[in-house]
Amino acid sequence: MSNAGNAASAGLSATRWLVVGAAGMLGQDMVAAASRAGAEVVAAGRADVDVTDVRGVTAAVAGFDVVVNCAAWTAVDDAETHEADAFAVNAVGPANLARAAARSGARLVHVSTDYVFDGAATEPYAEDAPVAPRSAYGRTKAAGEWAVRAEAPDHLVVRTAWLYGAGGACFPKTMARLASERDRLTVVDDQVGQPTWTADLAELVVRLVGAGAPAGTYHGTSTGKVSWLGFAREVLASAGSPVVPEPTTSEAFARPAPRPAYSVLGHAALRAAGVEPIGDWAERWRVAAPAVLGREA
Repeated sequence: MSNAGNAASAGLSATRWLVVGAAGMLGQDMVAAASRAGAEVVAAGRADVDVTDVRGVTAAVAGFDVVVNCAAWTAVDDAETHEADAFAVNAVGPANLARAAARSGARLVHVSTDYVFDGAATEPYAEDAPVAPRSAYGRTKAAGEWAVRAEAPDHLVVRTAWLYGAGGACFPKTMARLASERDRLTVVDDQVGQPTWTADLAELVVRLVGAGAPAGTYHGTSTGKVSWLGFAREVLASAGSPVVPEPTTSEAFARPAPRPAYSVLGHAALRAAGVEPIGDWAERWRVAAPAVLGREA
């Protein structure tokens, strides 16, 4: 099954898109996906649009039909000691974009995260499940969601998780590098989630917008689930590495910000909108691996 669907059939040829945070791993793929679908796309990096600058954001958003916010403070551990800085980017920034989008009549797509949940569930989180973030990063992202809903009636909040891609640092690249440097690796086996390729998420956003999906919250992750250990083993198999990672626990690999133990998100809202979710994480990884690991012919 194709995840992207036929993006070109989404009817975006007459639309103007602004992608904020376009230099990031997701932003790069978002620009590419919208462009392939026929939209006129402007890629805005941090130097082009500072989301914390109200006047700058208002001027930047004017004239666009769709604004996709890929800008975020994603340094999860650093947010624990710099929460005000993270809040400025993850909450105040989205509020500025939402207000500007509402005034100009643009549809706002805001990318959020599984970290808004507590990670204590045993079945996939529904889109309307109560948020209960356990980290500074999660709190700031939850605040950003709230701001978008409050300020921009025509919004799509798209939560994602465990992102990897060709255009930035990510778990698969780190695993492949470490396996080339060491004979032995340990990876946590008590955190479960849905590894998601940024290219797939970008195509999903294109399909959501093209389908005219109702305003609301959607989950943009691969289907299925796996632990970090299971994902690492798949990554190293794809990399042709002889290293087989061994299990460890979150407690043994403690970091400043708590990680959700369970980051599996449900996709009922996508299906209700007539939009097919991204396919199984393992199938999608096999497609993504050559590009992400730099082994494309």
